[in-house]
Parts: sequence; C-alpha cells; structure tokens
Amino acid sequence: MGSTRSGNRYDVIVVGAGNAALTAALSAGQAGSRVLVLEKAPKSLRGGNSRFSGGLFRFAYESIEDIKPLRPDVAPGDWERVEADTYTPDRYMGDLVRTSRGQSSSELLQVLTQQSHPTMVWMTGLGIEWDWTPLWSVHSDESLQFSPGTVLEVKDKGVGLIAYLFRAVEGAGIDVSYQAKVTGLLQDSQGRVGGVRVRTPDGLDEVPADAVVLASGGFEANAEMRARYLGRGWDQVKVRGTRYNTGETLRMALDIGAKPVGHWQGCHATPIDGDAPAVGDLRLTDRTNRLSYPYSIMVNALGRRFVDEGEDLGGLTYAKTGRAILDQPGAIAYQIFDRKTVHLLEERYSTGTPIVANSIEELARKLSLPPDELVHTVGQYNAAVQPGTFDPSSKDGKTAVGVEPPKSNWALTIDTPPYTVYPVACGITFTYGGIQIDTESRVIDTEDNPISGLFATGEITGDFFYHNYPGGSGLMRGAVFGRIAGANASAMSQAK
Repeated sequence: MGSTRSGNRYDVIVVGAGNAALTAALSAGQAGSRVLVLEKAPKSLRGGNSRFSGGLFRFAYESIEDIKPLRPDVAPGDWERVEADTYTPDRYMGDLVRTSRGQSSSELLQVLTQQSHPTMVWMTGLGIEWDWTPLWSVHSDESLQFSPGTVLEVKDKGVGLIAYLFRAVEGAGIDVSYQAKVTGLLQDSQGRVGGVRVRTPDGLDEVPADAVVLASGGFEANAEMRARYLGRGWDQVKVRGTRYNTGETLRMALDIGAKPVGHWQGCHATPIDGDAPAVGDLRLTDRTNRLSYPYSIMVNALGRRFVDEGEDLGGLTYAKTGRAILDQPGAIAYQIFDRKTVHLLEERYSTGTPIVANSIEELARKLSLPPDELVHTVGQYNAAVQPGTFDPSSKDGKTAVGVEPPKSNWALTIDTPPYTVYPVACGITFTYGGIQIDTESRVIDTEDNPISGLFATGEITGDFFYHNYPGGSGLMRGAVFGRIAGANASAMSQAK
C-alpha cells in the first residue's frame, strides 16, 4: 500500500470530488479499502460540476413499485397521483442510442441502463434523499405527470447531492485533501499505475497507492482545449459549471497511453440566460437554464426561427440546443411565449428578466430585431399551425407544417398578448470526448489492453454520448461506473 507524507496509508486514490468521484470512493470504502480523495478546488468550492447540476438522475423502472423504495417519505395515498410511463432498460437504451445516432458503446450503455435502478437503490442507502423533478413534467393538485425516465432529482439539487455524498464520505472515514492538484501519474517499470504526483499548498508530493480512479471531469472550463477540440466560437462560450474542470488529468491519462474515444467535437450545451455569468456561480448553480423552449418559438438576431422547438421531449433535445444557439448571429436567441403558454415556464426562469410587449412590432423594437422580419416569421409560423389538442405533458403531435423549420409538437399560435421573451445563450456543461473504459471501469490503452491499476468514471470517460444526450444520464453514468470503479479498484488492491 502507499503512504502520504503524513504517514497515512491508502489502497485507492480517487481524483476528483463530484458525484462520480465520491460514489467511487464510497464504493471502495465499503469494500474495505483505505481511500484518499484528491480535490483540486478549495473546500468551499468542492463538488465539481455535480454541485452545479439540477441533481436529475435518469434511471430505468418497470413500474411505480420500483420507484417507491426510493421515496419512503411519500405517503401511501399520494402515490395515486403519480403518473410515470414504464421506462425499462431497453427503453432507456433506445433513448441513448437514438440521441447518439447509434455511435456509443453498446456494452457500456447496457451496463448504464441495467445498473441504473440498482445504483439508485444503493445511493438511497448511502443517505441520498430524493424529490420529484419539475423538469419536463406537469404538476397539479390532481396529478404528477412525468416524462418517462425523468422522475427524481436529489433534494436541493446538485448542492444537496454533494452535501449528502460528503456526509457519507465523512461518515465512512474517507480522507479528503483539498487544493490538491494531480500533476502526474506514477508508474512502475511494467507500466502499472501506482499512485499520483500532487501539488498542494504545502508543495509537491508523491502519493503511492495500489489503484487510482480518475473522476475529475472533462475539459469544458479550458478555453484552449474547447477551441482545439470543439472548434470556432467555443473558446468564448459560457461555462455552466465549475471552473476547475480544465482537462489536465485527461491529458495525463492520454500521455501514458489511454485510448481517446468518443465525440471530441461534441458536448452537452444548453440554452441559458443570455446574461448568465461567464463561469458557474454557486449562488445560481443550474438556475440559469432556460429549458421550456418546446412551448415557445425561438428566433435569432435576424428575427428568424432556426430549430424545431418541438422535435422531441425536452429532455432529449436540450443538450444539443445550446450548440444551435451558438451557431446563430451573435450567438444569441430569443424564446417567445404568449399568454397561452407563459404559465408553463419552469421555475428557473424567475432568475431572468423577461422582455414583455403587447404586439410583435413592439417586441421587435424592444429586442432590436428587424420588425418586418419578426412579424413575417411569426405570421408564417402561425399560418402553419395545424389543428390538434395541445398536451404539455407528452408529445402531442400538434404540429406546424409547411414552414422551415417545422414544429413537430406543442405548436400553438403566437397571437395572444402579452408576449414574453427571454434572451438565451449557449452554456457548456461537459464534454463528450474522453478516455476509453471497459465495463469494469478499467482504463483501456491504445492497444485495447487495460492499464493496470487505473480506473475511471464520469465525464473524463468517452464513448457514452455523441451529438446529443438524454437529460439525467450524466449523473447516472457517473454513479453507475463510480460504484463499479470503486469496487474493482478495491479488489485490485486487496489482491496484491
């Protein structure tokens, strides 16, 4: 086993301190290993991207009965109000395959979908408490209607998730070192990873261990890497989460031969408030998101629509819509609602300042958009709206056709003032390219062999998401493979 300068001895080192890292640490601890968590951020900013998240976990379930053990706080009679279509592992798999155009590793997705519910049960046992998600759902006194797969989020969202996980970490006696930046991976003469080099306020150190788990996120907070891999305009994009996910650990893994896989020009990017800060603010966390656009029309600075706002359920389109906004003139867009739909806006819109007008012409002037173009866009769209029943809780097939782009669902005319508009920009959440792992969370090298002693989980890994993303799958991926990585790293340590 390895030892630190202070004399403590560790079996497993976990790099990072978000959801993926802490689940790995807890899993290794449960398996009997002495674990050290290395967090680059100071304690006050700990938690990685997970702390900025909405805390949504997408998981598979056969029926409401599978959800009940996760919510022991819900009174028996209240379950009668819950409406959530069956979401089997196969259905989950279908959403992942469709959003990633069939390019993801089917083996990794099988593990993610099949282990999602058992991992939710395990996390509940760690002390995580859950709440109903308001995302892409319709709540009333009579019923709680959920989009399939997106039913639960952690109480107090990402802030709550990290608080619960750190409470479990502290209860398990797992050591955490803050302001501890990993600067290299230690290898023996056979190439086995046996610890890390780390820089702390006390200086440089080498910390040996029997196994290392990398769970330090992607490179979305590194402008140089965004420009290099994602392309034009991405160096200036707003970062929704932590400023500490800058990709150094990812580079270290590649430098020792880890195989790069996945969509290196792809990322999770959502519509956010046009005035959002340049990097995540813990006072706002995920509250700059603007995800009720399926009930709007979105126009660019030229006053023209540019996406099918109702292409699919919001949870299956939002992570690619930010990119579409970035591609518009000035990298800005405007979500236009009228009186018929403004009540459907999710609560997070309250953090923004809407522009309100009583006519489309007035709206154009307030937004500095070409009035004739915006009037034409709205009129052309309204004329294309087809008859049908509007149902905000499911894909209703109420369309606008004969207009480019069409609107495939939730197409209501924009004709009932006052008109309410929210300016939106692109906010990057995490990157899709990463290092290859296998179903045991072992890091794979460029010759398709495991790198002995090295495991990974979370956003540093690739081959899960391409082009797009089903909401809630990222946290679930991190936890599923965090649990696996921790257990297998511990087993490797104990086998030495």
